[in-house]
Amino acid sequence: MTDNKSMDEMDEIMKKAEVLIEALPYIQRFNRKIIVVKYGGSAMVDDELKRSVIADVVLLKLVGFKPIIVHGGGKEISRWVSKTGMEPHFINGLRVTDEPTMEIAEMVLNRVNKSLVQMIQQLGVRGVGISGKDGGLLHVQKRYSDGQDIGYVGEIDAVDPKILYDLLEKDFLPVVCPIGYDDNYDTYNINADDAACAIAKAVKAEKLAFLSDIEGVYRDFNDKSTLISELELGEAERFIKEGFVGGGMIPKLGNCIEALKEGVSRVHILDGRIPHCLLLEIFTNRGIGTAILNHKEERYYHE
Repeated sequence: MTDNKSMDEMDEIMKKAEVLIEALPYIQRFNRKIIVVKYGGSAMVDDELKRSVIADVVLLKLVGFKPIIVHGGGKEISRWVSKTGMEPHFINGLRVTDEPTMEIAEMVLNRVNKSLVQMIQQLGVRGVGISGKDGGLLHVQKRYSDGQDIGYVGEIDAVDPKILYDLLEKDFLPVVCPIGYDDNYDTYNINADDAACAIAKAVKAEKLAFLSDIEGVYRDFNDKSTLISELELGEAERFIKEGFVGGGMIPKLGNCIEALKEGVSRVHILDGRIPHCLLLEIFTNRGIGTAILNHKEERYYHE
């Protein structure tokens, strides 16, 4: 009985050792490289998942990565808009943002931002929360939806990453909320996916990871066994052209393609509802989401 228990414990220890050894080449390869994590979806609402994501990012920093978090907060904004008696309104999936809604959005996003910083600090890493207005990080122009005015919704036309480089150099973990300003210094809300993509391009990130409520890219969305672990740039473009993907995946995949063309090496689409999905995707041979690679990049594994 005792021997069996000892053997079971030894097997468990050996499995842990194997996981660490499997992670080693990835730690070596991406040491001191910038990784941008777009954090959104259900993982921002569930407290356990929130702690899991922040723990993942802190671990990435402690093993030598240079992470930057870009977060959304759409569900929380809608909740607070409803609390004030206003009705959230969307056109083509974009929130119509009048002046009162913009005030609420900025308040909520800054509140979310500081709560994430607090969690980072509790884990022993120095976090700094900023918005795209700080240091002139995100400059925008007014965005329209099929010609319709949707208020204070911005489209990024310039990124000044100096504040991010300064924070990374001083060993801080930057947490960015997607708020920017235009030529008149008016405040605009920005789609968090777009903000993460623009920042990743500006800092030439080695990796850009989207945490959302989707598992990844499927060859056939109705068949969950067709999840694609790795997809090259040309394949991703063909998927959109030939209609393999639709709905909300089209702009997300489009952002991935644009980031790769602008110098980001790898883009990951992950299901943020899975605890520690970030670590599983980055530090294991197979991963659990979809990694989209620049065609110049070698694949993680060979079948």
